[in-house]
Amino acid sequence: MEASKIGRPGVLGGIVPAAPRVTTSPKAAGIVVNSGRTSTASRVLMGACVGVVGPLLRTVPINRTTIPIGGIAVDLLARLRPEPTGIEREQIQLDGFKMEMIRPAGASRALRHGALLYLHGGGFAVCGLSTHRAVAAGLARRTGLPVLNVEYRQLPGSIDAAIDDCVLAYRWLLRHGADPGRIVFAGDSAGGFLTFATALRARDIGLPLPAGLIGLSPLLDLDYRAKKDYVNVRRDAYIPLAGLEAVVRLGAEHEGPLDAKLSPVNADLAGLPPVLLIAAEDELLRYDCELMAHRLGAAGVPHTLELWRGQVHAFMSILPDMPESRSALGRVAKFVREAVAPAERARTA
Repeated sequence: MEASKIGRPGVLGGIVPAAPRVTTSPKAAGIVVNSGRTSTASRVLMGACVGVVGPLLRTVPINRTTIPIGGIAVDLLARLRPEPTGIEREQIQLDGFKMEMIRPAGASRALRHGALLYLHGGGFAVCGLSTHRAVAAGLARRTGLPVLNVEYRQLPGSIDAAIDDCVLAYRWLLRHGADPGRIVFAGDSAGGFLTFATALRARDIGLPLPAGLIGLSPLLDLDYRAKKDYVNVRRDAYIPLAGLEAVVRLGAEHEGPLDAKLSPVNADLAGLPPVLLIAAEDELLRYDCELMAHRLGAAGVPHTLELWRGQVHAFMSILPDMPESRSALGRVAKFVREAVAPAERARTA
């Protein structure tokens, strides 16, 4: 087994990671965990993203007019998916946004045994409870823990307002008896950004940190200019760099230049709990994951970066029942169990 060479994460002119290989070297930028053949469902999803979703996102501008239309379209598609089974749902309304608690069927309503805080993706602009209910339900069934699925405020508001909502959701868990040592934050894409931003904001205002952080194809660096020469700009199945730029301009540059401190990769990361990052091998946001992995390592934070071959951005939340998604979510569940284990041992001692 051979480690990939590492320079600035995947930037042309620096050292681009070598052709992905299975590696366990701590110096590697990531570990390729599925080097075999992809499933039929995965290949169909890839084809749809390359042939339909990608061209659409590169053609239709992202602005205040198109965001509501896109939100309606995505929500309608989500309604075609069967409702997940084996769970119970409880609707929760907070000031300005809503959430739902998803529990394994028959599970206790008490939160003392722990919970996941799940923050959905969608470019801070689209998606919500219904689009990500399936992945949240899958995590609830696999971990045996309740999952708080949060529908935070979205664009054309600010990204900072979304962070405020997620912190409020965390406060709600703590207020209702959840032990922070048995809480794990998780999110995909923009929700991965919010996963880290919420933990950092919570720490800054004196709240306890959770037991672990999980980023699924997470956006962690809002500086779209830094990615313009990244090799995966041309390889990503459907996420265009121009789309990321439009989202950042709307949500973080509407009152002036981008504040670098808003991006989790630029924060003081020392003291964060263990981190699991999962990304598609050829997606644009692999850049963010590699950069975060390097900085977590420099800060002494335990972390793992897994790269999935032949998959698309946020594949595990798009089709949670796909074979590769089931495998990835199983690894997420294992991480959750390990993250909350110290608190469980202390509770039963």
